[in-house]
Amino acid sequence: MTRGKRTRVLVADDHAIVRQGLRAILDAEPDIEVVGEAADGREAVRKALTLLPDVVVMDVSMPRMNGLEATARIVKESPAIRVVALTMHSSEEYVYSLLKAGARGYLLKESVSSDLVEAIHAVVGGGTYLHPAISTKVVDGYLKRPNPKTRSGMLEILSPREREILQLIAEGHTNKEIAGLLVLSVKTIENHRTRIMDKLEIHNVAGLTRYAISHGIATASPRPERLRGFLRAPS
Repeated sequence: MTRGKRTRVLVADDHAIVRQGLRAILDAEPDIEVVGEAADGREAVRKALTLLPDVVVMDVSMPRMNGLEATARIVKESPAIRVVALTMHSSEEYVYSLLKAGARGYLLKESVSSDLVEAIHAVVGGGTYLHPAISTKVVDGYLKRPNPKTRSGMLEILSPREREILQLIAEGHTNKEIAGLLVLSVKTIENHRTRIMDKLEIHNVAGLTRYAISHGIATASPRPERLRGFLRAPS
């Protein structure tokens, strides 16, 4: 990055108060500029490809399109954009899936504000940032696995469109509502729904919803306040 150039950041989170908090933290940094906000993954993809920020700070759990799917689409279309994922989960499955999707930073919601700034600086400089609470064994295991196909992550089983529809099903949308959101016919949605059920060998909405929640495609319920960590000053 050219000396003196400010890092352009897009903030994506479905809660306005969280976006405002993140913006306040980043606006206080002289070398960082928040160029936009997004309230869901679909909007994050659209704005990222329009604004072309240096970094997207991406909440993983968002409605309509989750942060994992949005990350994969952004990185595929514009590899120069760096994504820093924000999540409450430190499990291996989340780490693996986000790394596969192209995220360069992985930050837990319990972080302090200085961690967020450090993560942005790290990825802009060409590096990666992983929250200290994430075991190095997880990262080493991911990088050293001799056969990645031995572990089927959530990105391999379903196509991007199928994951998108599965999330909307889990959020309680009807076929007609999903068709309207995605500008597709109801028949097309029904066909996708059948393929999803066949692939997962799950043939009821309750089972699909449980699968979507357990694999981070959808959230179980409204989330608690997530600014507690970021609003803490570093100790």
